[in-house]
Amino acid sequence: MSADLQALLPQLSLVPCVLIGHSMGGKTAMILAVQRPELVERLVLVDISPIPTTADLNFHTYMTAMKAVHIPKDLPLSRARKMADEQLSPVIKAISVRQFLLTNLVESNGQFVWRINLEGLIQQLDKIKDFPLLQGSYSGPTLFLSGAESDFIQPSHHPEIKRLFPQAQILSVPGAGHWLHADQPQSFMASIKDFLSLQ
Repeated sequence: MSADLQALLPQLSLVPCVLIGHSMGGKTAMILAVQRPELVERLVLVDISPIPTTADLNFHTYMTAMKAVHIPKDLPLSRARKMADEQLSPVIKAISVRQFLLTNLVESNGQFVWRINLEGLIQQLDKIKDFPLLQGSYSGPTLFLSGAESDFIQPSHHPEIKRLFPQAQILSVPGAGHWLHADQPQSFMASIKDFLSLQ
């Protein structure tokens, strides 16, 4: 995924860029920034660290539940999302998490499908949780933004964060879990805006 970004960003004339990545996207962004720092002006990493992930959010259970969702053809998207929400609610209790996941439900040729590759994610979950040992560092401005109720960034991760990202700021959003942007959207946006406004 990092290699894909390394090829795509210059093609789109988006370099150097402000790169924001959440969870797996954050791992991708970290690898890109360390390997190709000239492509990244600023870096925001949302509830993820450069340490293999040990926190468990029942990703496998969630993805299995998403795969099991069945929606009849030719419904309005709003009705389809309501039906999917009803089918997911026994397994995924948090409304904010379900609402976030449902943004991935799309219509394709009259059928409702998940835009994300659920099967690929399920099969590669162990690799997704891992993180390579990187050499070098990214010396640009970096924000690690964690959810106060999440275990994805631990104090024990801070030395490796500082080794790879020496200018890193590490902030926590109160009242947020792993899906900060869904749990506390205003605080999430305010934290990023404050970081981007720094000289």
